[in-house]
This record gives sequence, C-alpha cells and structure tokens, in this order.
Amino acid sequence: MLIEERLSQCKLELHPEKTKIAYCKDDTRRGSYPNKSFVFLGYSFCPRKAQSRSGNRFVSFSPAVRSQAAKKMHREMRSWRFHRRTDKSLEDLAHISNAILRGWINYYGQYYKSALYRVFGVFNRILIRWVRRKYKRFKFHQLRASHWLRGIACKQPWLFVHWQKGFKP
Repeated sequence: MLIEERLSQCKLELHPEKTKIAYCKDDTRRGSYPNKSFVFLGYSFCPRKAQSRSGNRFVSFSPAVRSQAAKKMHREMRSWRFHRRTDKSLEDLAHISNAILRGWINYYGQYYKSALYRVFGVFNRILIRWVRRKYKRFKFHQLRASHWLRGIACKQPWLFVHWQKGFKP
C-alpha cells in the first residue's frame, strides 16, 4: 500500500510543492542535486561548516534555527519594548524575559547553537539601549553602556538565561 493511499484513508494529502526529496550533501556525499535543504519545525536542514573535536573542519548536514524563526524571535523581543521600561530594574527585565529565552534556548539550542548568537546579540543590543535610556551617563556612549552591561554579565551571569549559556554582551 502506498503512502498516499494510507494518508487518504485518514483524509490527508501531501502538498506537491512542499513535498520533495532533499539531498543531504556533506563531505562524504558530494553529488549535485537541485534540493539540498529543507525546513522542518522551525529548523533549517542544510550543509553547514562544522568542526570535529580534534579541530578538523568539515561540511555537515545539520539543523539550525531557521532565519524566519530568528526574525520572529527578534520581533517578539522588540515587542517587549524594554527601552521604554526605564522604571524597571535589570532584575525585573530578567524576570520578564527569562522564561521565554529559556524556551528558545532549550528548543533551538539543541543543534548548531552558534546560529543563536545573532538572536541573542539583538537582545543584548536591546538591553544596551535600555541602559542608555535608564542612566544619563550612558546616553551618548553606546560603547561604555556595552562595557557596563558586560561587567554586570561577568559579575552576575545567572541574571539572564542567555548569559548563563555564553551569549554575553
């Protein structure tokens, strides 16, 4: 019995544009085919550069956070409008955001964690913007605000979840 027949018994069907066979190209499979990547559950599976434990570099077919999922995370972080919450302390901002950040790290950080550096870099810039609005001495000094926040991250790495995982400003 074919897959299509089994799916039709459940009143399901395959989408012809979305259903395709992808070639999992890596260092051991060097062929050339039109579909070399696919997207599934917020992950993008495609050939990526990797490094072995011994330090050798190679190409691996591995999943990482999809660019559209990263953009969605950026929009979510910006919707919190932390730069407008100067009445809150840094601990309050951590309390507001840590549950969501932890969920993203647990879901998307399982594979190719370095793809999340850009996502949490955006969040660190949001925090720097908050510092610049909260404290007058940093209003025109983005680099000083960044250094101050980095100092806080080194002294209190448990404050934000992404700092604990190594995504410091």
